Amino acid sequence: MAIIDRVKFDGLRTRDWIVYKYPSEELVYGTQLIVGEGQAAIFVKGGTVCDVFNAGTYTLDAKNLPILKSIVNLPFGGKTPFSAEVFFLNIATKLDIYWGTSDPVQVIDPKYFTKLRVRAFGQMGLKVDNYLKFFTELIGIIGPAEIVKFDAIMDYFKGILVQKIKTIIANIIINEKISALEITAKLDSISTMAKDKISSEFKKYGLAPVNFFIKSINFPDEDFEEINEILKNRAEFEIMGDNRYVTKRSFDVYDNAASNDSGIAGAFVSGNVGAGVGSSLFGEMASSVNTRAVIDNAVIKCPACSFDNPANSRFCCECGSPVETPKKQCPTCGKTVPANSKFCPECGASIGTKTCSCGAAVPDGSKFCPECGKKV
Repeated sequence: MAIIDRVKFDGLRTRDWIVYKYPSEELVYGTQLIVGEGQAAIFVKGGTVCDVFNAGTYTLDAKNLPILKSIVNLPFGGKTPFSAEVFFLNIATKLDIYWGTSDPVQVIDPKYFTKLRVRAFGQMGLKVDNYLKFFTELIGIIGPAEIVKFDAIMDYFKGILVQKIKTIIANIIINEKISALEITAKLDSISTMAKDKISSEFKKYGLAPVNFFIKSINFPDEDFEEINEILKNRAEFEIMGDNRYVTKRSFDVYDNAASNDSGIAGAFVSGNVGAGVGSSLFGEMASSVNTRAVIDNAVIKCPACSFDNPANSRFCCECGSPVETPKKQCPTCGKTVPANSKFCPECGASIGTKTCSCGAAVPDGSKFCPECGKKV
């Protein structure tokens, strides 16, 4: 069995390792231990951590390791063999650790009231802050492998990390009522909050997050379709202004006319007319549609608050005051018409208030003038 008199680890080219166990346990008194920059070495004998060595060159003797005093055997000329384990730790900061929420956070957007599957992705930096705590707490997951990489450590912490991120994002969206579409503006504050939350967890194992960034908080494109529809409708209403209901209904009437083969739009499509005639006909169609829209969407103004109500309203939608238009009957055909009508829209007969030759108004049904008594 070979006796090792020089212990050293040059690291990996990728620098993605965090723990390296020196393969041989057969050392001799006076072995040279060489610890490189960005490394720390832990000397373990009999399952007990004896000492931690920072960057430098050390001689494994009683001066550096008092525990070795009892094993010096003169017959070996001071080169007494002994068994021990040496672990190298990578204490340099690892800045390119990427993380992401494999399962999205399902929340109801507080602004658009639609369900979204929110995801988050980012990057963090990590380093070993307390060598002994890290080693003693995580030695159990190292196993028999000589090299442990950062990925193995992050797999261990992934559940804690993702849980903290999900909770923070959900709390901000729900409790602070921040829409998922607007949460990007809070990435810096969320990143700081998340770093504080996870730092306490990593600290338990001798690790310290150097930085923590949330690069993106987003959701699938299909979840965005409903919000797009809401935004589209909202934009239409804002352009329409105060008469947005009437205008929107006018658009609906136009759409119905365009889909009616027996109407003007149908004649325009099926008639195969030229560009000039088509333009004229389209103008007539628009005029017809607008006229119908005004008729279908006529409004009646409330005498109390001036709010525009649908024509068939009996009470104001705004203040509750009566808004029903006074009615009267045509004396010729009996059709019910508005009280201020001068002619019947059904038979065309005059239904206006009569006037006597003296200039006085004569109520409907009167045979004589209430002013001069003259027969009318």
